[in-house]
Amino acid sequence: MKLSDLVCKTAKPKDKPYKLFDGDGLYLEVLPSGKKLWRLKFRHLGKESRISFGAYPLVSLSEARQERHQAKKLLLQHKSPTTIRKNEKAALTRQAENTFKAVAMEWMAQNKHRWSAGYYRKVEQGLELNVYPFIGLHPIAQITPLELLNDCLRKIENRDALDIATRTRQICGQIFRYGIATGRCERDCAADLRGALKINQVEHFRTLTEKDLPDFIKALERNEARLFERTRRAVWLSLYTFCRPKEIRMARWQDMDLAEGLWIIPAELMKKKRDHIVPLSKQVIALLQEQRKELQYLETEWVFPGQVSHRKPMSDATVNKAIKLLGFGEKMVAHGFRALARTTIREKLGYESEIIEKQLAHEPSNSLRGAYDRTQFLDKRKIMMQDWADYLTNLGRKQHKSD
Repeated sequence: MKLSDLVCKTAKPKDKPYKLFDGDGLYLEVLPSGKKLWRLKFRHLGKESRISFGAYPLVSLSEARQERHQAKKLLLQHKSPTTIRKNEKAALTRQAENTFKAVAMEWMAQNKHRWSAGYYRKVEQGLELNVYPFIGLHPIAQITPLELLNDCLRKIENRDALDIATRTRQICGQIFRYGIATGRCERDCAADLRGALKINQVEHFRTLTEKDLPDFIKALERNEARLFERTRRAVWLSLYTFCRPKEIRMARWQDMDLAEGLWIIPAELMKKKRDHIVPLSKQVIALLQEQRKELQYLETEWVFPGQVSHRKPMSDATVNKAIKLLGFGEKMVAHGFRALARTTIREKLGYESEIIEKQLAHEPSNSLRGAYDRTQFLDKRKIMMQDWADYLTNLGRKQHKSD
């Protein structure tokens, strides 16, 4: 006899569990505690099994019968309802474990060893502020490009933080690609959003033209601005080596090998976090020898110590201030020496861009070239850096003759 809602509702608990059958294997088990559970008994591949459909009255009689119907359909297809249930539960568990935030935190842990503490915290804070509150708990495999755009990136863009929006898209792209590599998602939806965000106009660093260079060298040599000799040498080193301003001011004697003519800038000072080799021309070696002689009585690790305290490097404003005092502040900043060297070495000395970019410590566009050793083109770069120094020396000589 089939069950009714009244029978299910009025069933009282007993000292031992007992069953109220509805037919086709479905029954309501009443426990001594008063709890009532729907269960289905079935046979699959000759083996008897059971599956639970939940508790009454949360699952009604009609709903339990629908569950029985679905289970019977699976059995007709030679599928076990128990196995299907376990697979679904496992999928839900994986889904809960594979939220965007969970994958992002795993990705960060994988990269922590090669990031500085400051950069790690910067990425972490950016995700906590701009991403996690909106899609952090969403399964990474289910996030769509539109969801990422509207729920995260547009919010940042609306704050006029355009660079942060672009950077956040890039970080999210790396997380999605990590998710793909580890089997948690199949698509980098951040890649679909290229071109969807507003971008800031790039403001290039001011730099001298080739025509301005002789006048700049003349001003630097005459030193009518009365720069300290240490400062003047820092400007010369910037011009000769076209290293970044931070690399110049943080230069240490322990990284200089004047006998070999090499300056190995440690990874922590480099933008790409890899050691960088700078071949030193004869002119630079002479300049550094003069600097060392002047500083011989100071206990300092810095090639360019501060004027106030020699235990600290010179200020990051020193070279820029010197350029202004030389009369070129409207045309040039310290970082501009890099663009000046790139253009002039290519156009006047005829060196290939590949060699110049390597000396600038820029990432190559070709991934295969990027896998080369850090000493790539070192012999050619040694020759190039000496040619560049000779070119600057000759410009100074020509300027003297014209005077």
